[in-house]
Amino acid sequence: MIKKLSSGKVREIYEIDGDKLLLVVSDRISAFDYILPSPIPNKGKILNQISEFWFDFVKDIIPNHIISTNSKDFPEEFQKPEFEGRSMLVKKLKMLPVECIVRGYITGSGWKSYKENGTVCGITLPDGLQESQKLPEAIFTPSTKAEIGDHDENISFERVVEMLGLELATKLRDKTLQIYNKCAEYAASKGVLIADTKFEFGLDENGELVLGDEVLTPDSSRFWPASDYEVGRSQKSFDKQYLRDWIKSSGYNPESGTPIPEDVIETTVNKYKDAFELITGKKFEQ
Repeated sequence: MIKKLSSGKVREIYEIDGDKLLLVVSDRISAFDYILPSPIPNKGKILNQISEFWFDFVKDIIPNHIISTNSKDFPEEFQKPEFEGRSMLVKKLKMLPVECIVRGYITGSGWKSYKENGTVCGITLPDGLQESQKLPEAIFTPSTKAEIGDHDENISFERVVEMLGLELATKLRDKTLQIYNKCAEYAASKGVLIADTKFEFGLDENGELVLGDEVLTPDSSRFWPASDYEVGRSQKSFDKQYLRDWIKSSGYNPESGTPIPEDVIETTVNKYKDAFELITGKKFEQ
């Protein structure tokens, strides 16, 4: 029997052997640090396949943890339809305790902070920026990794240096910005603006830095339709911001266990599909 290592907000992680894991992406969705009671159909497949696209897209910048996404390469008990399209066989890494967040536009908590004191996560920005404006250059705003139910805590680059050493901290920051800049430019050419995102990195058996977890999914990023983009207001989105906004406006309590209405689920699914199809250029096959 293969050991399940963890069940996170979205992913199930199984230990295949001493150096391999199987990541299975569920249809669960979380908001405000709570796993919501209603799954989003096919969400796991969309996240898994969009990550696969991006891992391949940035492999010239950094190696990644994927061994195979073909279920024929999985252990026999995972060669079943329920794992097809939503699973990855990956190298086991020593994951680093830092969420590598990068912001290319000012929005969300960053906009709130900027209005209060002109900074985002301690970084001073130019005066006169408007909501959703593109920043002169993308900024690295790391955070700690919180347990489920807790909040991540923003930390300074100096704190990352204290945790990991100057060489590794600098490499983390530089790779984060390099990946974001390449992907944001590509996505913009496809009609999608990547406002911000987060990456996770680990070290392999040789101590080399490797990109892991998920990459530029609608769960880990803010995706905006370029066709509707307008500085000075909040934006429509392809990601779960729609669901967050619905929760806020409807008064829904994420802790209540009350099912989410079908129309909200359907709208959320369609936003994820739209993001996948625009970015990859492929039709999503269920």
